[in-house]
Amino acid sequence: MTEKIGVVGAGIVGLAVARELATARGAEVTVLEKEGRVGAHQTGHNSGVVHAGIYYPPGSLKARLCREGVALLKEYCAAHGLPYDEVGKLVVAARHAERPRLAALAERARANGVPGLTELDALGLREIEPHAVGVAALHSPHTAICDFPAVTRRLALDVAELGGTVRLDHRVRAIRERAGRVEVLAGGRGFAFDRLVVCAGLGSDAAARMTGAGGDVRIVPFRGEYYALRDAAQGLVRGLIYPVPDPRYPFLGVHLTRRIGGGVLVGPNAVLATAYEGYRWSDVRDLGRILTWPGTLRMARTHWRTGIKEVYGSVAKGAFLRAARRYVPELTAGDLERAPGGVRAQAVARDGGLVDDFVVDVRGNVVLVRNAPSPAATSSLAIARHIAGIVPALVR
Repeated sequence: MTEKIGVVGAGIVGLAVARELATARGAEVTVLEKEGRVGAHQTGHNSGVVHAGIYYPPGSLKARLCREGVALLKEYCAAHGLPYDEVGKLVVAARHAERPRLAALAERARANGVPGLTELDALGLREIEPHAVGVAALHSPHTAICDFPAVTRRLALDVAELGGTVRLDHRVRAIRERAGRVEVLAGGRGFAFDRLVVCAGLGSDAAARMTGAGGDVRIVPFRGEYYALRDAAQGLVRGLIYPVPDPRYPFLGVHLTRRIGGGVLVGPNAVLATAYEGYRWSDVRDLGRILTWPGTLRMARTHWRTGIKEVYGSVAKGAFLRAARRYVPELTAGDLERAPGGVRAQAVARDGGLVDDFVVDVRGNVVLVRNAPSPAATSSLAIARHIAGIVPALVR
């Protein structure tokens, strides 16, 4: 009898998991998605960067699955004629005080096996990005950009071609394990699966509660806001220009990102969102639930100065401009225009700590992806292989 596996969530991770389970396990896969299209939230609202693995602690799931995922994604895009461009990335130290952190970042990247890295001085970085400035930089020539929504749509086609089903407009209302099966109510009808994998992103906590899973982490949403460079200024950036990140946070700071379809993004910031899909300040429907998680207030007490700075950046265009001008000083206020942003699902522990690594829990016949922020899109095909390896085997 063919194994029946359900997947909650039709973002890039959920569809990659569904494809892998159908391919590797020969399972009959059904994907349940509450929106009317695939990749509607985090997948469809990111900057399109294929991360090379520079930032992540060696030995972590992020480090391993990012490096594996880059290779798989590049091969997948080539096989399906999807755009993939190794534009390269500069991580720039704007001040001499940042050089030790830059050196530590280079050491970490090499430990992770990131290829082709070069450490540059002020003149060397301008050979890569003529309009950029800084005292030193780390160049990753194989960091790429791609079209993650297009990859996601292709994955959905793969699932269908493998005999699976992607059911849109099927919001999951209940999950229950009974008699060795997982029963799911979605889209006004019931489904019964041998196994269920939850890849719900911003909805991860809601799905986890349905299974009775609590735990010491919860999703706290952070909105990332962007500006875009107007046409006349886009020539100031060739590839990707990033600051040296603060190791206390999983966010990378305001950077400049060339996009696969043209244009250059400036951002994002990281503002605590007031709804799990809170793309605007007016979206406040989940504020009570977000604030009643003890980790949220403990995080706020620890990082309130940074929080105020990020909120200021949200309402003041000048803050974005100053951040961008640290690296490309020729930019002016007239070069920036508002662009669509996104919301990142970031797990926060009960003690207020930001969970840095991917987190996957197994509860009976249900596998829960509890934390999969960046570089989850880059790592999606590798995450799928990892999850397929831990989905409990069906014993008949």
